[in-house]
Amino acid sequence: MKKIGIMGGTFDPIHIGHLILGESAYDQLGLDRVVYMPAGNPPHKREREGRATNEERLEFVRRAIDGNPHFAVSDREMKQEGLSYTYRTLEGLRAENPDEIYYFIIGADSLFDFDDWKEPQRIADNCVLAAATRDHATREELDLRIRDLNDRYGAKIELLDTDTIDISSHQIRSRIEKGRSVRYFVPDPVIEYINERGIYR
Repeated sequence: MKKIGIMGGTFDPIHIGHLILGESAYDQLGLDRVVYMPAGNPPHKREREGRATNEERLEFVRRAIDGNPHFAVSDREMKQEGLSYTYRTLEGLRAENPDEIYYFIIGADSLFDFDDWKEPQRIADNCVLAAATRDHATREELDLRIRDLNDRYGAKIELLDTDTIDISSHQIRSRIEKGRSVRYFVPDPVIEYINERGIYR
């Protein structure tokens, strides 16, 4: 059985926190591959004015992961009709690849709002949740939440021991808009592409 990590997100733009999380999951869970899957039309982020296009976000990821043989990018969610929902993506992947185990990589904060996701039971049925630990949640709080999700949905959850990289795509866009440097926040090839196209200016 192949073990495939799925990193979802808008990646608007991708930054080093996304890359470190993917690499940590690959290493700690013994994954065969980590697939970065930019969301096409996420229900919680419908306002896209002033943001990168789908094609630009795909190119961000391609440039960021270039040279890493166990990272890949997929435009699967961008091709979906209507809103992008995690359960639809996972069910489709499982139906097409029944011999693969999917690890959906999330931040620990997503464990605490998992009940608000669309069809949480169907998500839990089709993947292992790989959650990055964050400084703002104690181990006791995490363990309690994991037991709760296991009891409620039969959720399989793995905790990742990762360093907290406290940056966000929103912060990066704001810095670019103000003409400030994002060096070391974002891989150089991505910065070059943003500058070439004047994205976020």
